Amino acid sequence: MMSQAKSATASKRPLTYQEVWGRIGIYTFLGVLALFFLLPLYVMLVTSFKSMDEVRLGLIFSLPQHFSLDAWVKAWTSACTGLDCTGLQVGFGNSVKILLPSVVFSILFGALNGYALSFWKVKGANVLFACLLLGSFVPYQVFIYPLVRFYAQTGIYGSLPAIVITHIIFGMPVMTLLFRNYYSGLPVELFKAARIDGAGFWKIFISIVLPMSVPIAIVAVIMQVTAIWNDFLLGLVFAGRDNLPMTVQLNNIVNTTTGERAYNVNMAATVLTSLVPLTVYLVSGRWFVRGIASGAVKG
Repeated sequence: MMSQAKSATASKRPLTYQEVWGRIGIYTFLGVLALFFLLPLYVMLVTSFKSMDEVRLGLIFSLPQHFSLDAWVKAWTSACTGLDCTGLQVGFGNSVKILLPSVVFSILFGALNGYALSFWKVKGANVLFACLLLGSFVPYQVFIYPLVRFYAQTGIYGSLPAIVITHIIFGMPVMTLLFRNYYSGLPVELFKAARIDGAGFWKIFISIVLPMSVPIAIVAVIMQVTAIWNDFLLGLVFAGRDNLPMTVQLNNIVNTTTGERAYNVNMAATVLTSLVPLTVYLVSGRWFVRGIASGAVKG
């Protein structure tokens, strides 16, 4: 009670001159930083709601004189993504088909690897973990050509399974590192008690470990959704013409020039492409911080 009273008294203490100016400096810095990052988004939004006649005036910071959604409709339904003029709606469907299995399986395999490396110590486990850790830092461009050759030999190159398997492979090292470090901070007594009660590998993983993995699983989902949805190179190389993700189609819209370049459509298409990762961050950003704080960086 006395400590609580002291802390309450300390919290009511008036700020000193240095503390006031320190807070002003911090808030000013954060405000300038936020302005720096939000200004491009503002320009994209206001440009996407303008007609091309307004865009030609060159007043990129001005609000639209006549608010219009025509550029958004065209970007979604009829913008040319190469030879096809069907907009981003096809690419959105392709991105969802790529995203869902890639996120689920990469996280599941990462959690399984992290669980095995944390609680089921076998000979060579540290070497295996070191190899997985090394895979997190090797540029994936190094593996593109060997994977192209391998997929071509197996007959799945340019298909949906090819791009999904690729994302799972490249996601597993980071996911394994994430879950292994998190599980290292869990009470080992729970694991030992479960083994004494006769629970095996899968029983412990499904009944004990997975329910305790919610915070770090949310972190993993945010990381994988952002990485896979924003990917361009892997989708361009492995997805094939029938499964091109939204980012590849956005590139085709921006770089396709037949006559006048429609900047308002380009801006609308860019915002549409980024809506999914933006929504994920806005909805679950606080869970990301909680997951990191609850042990994602323990080791």
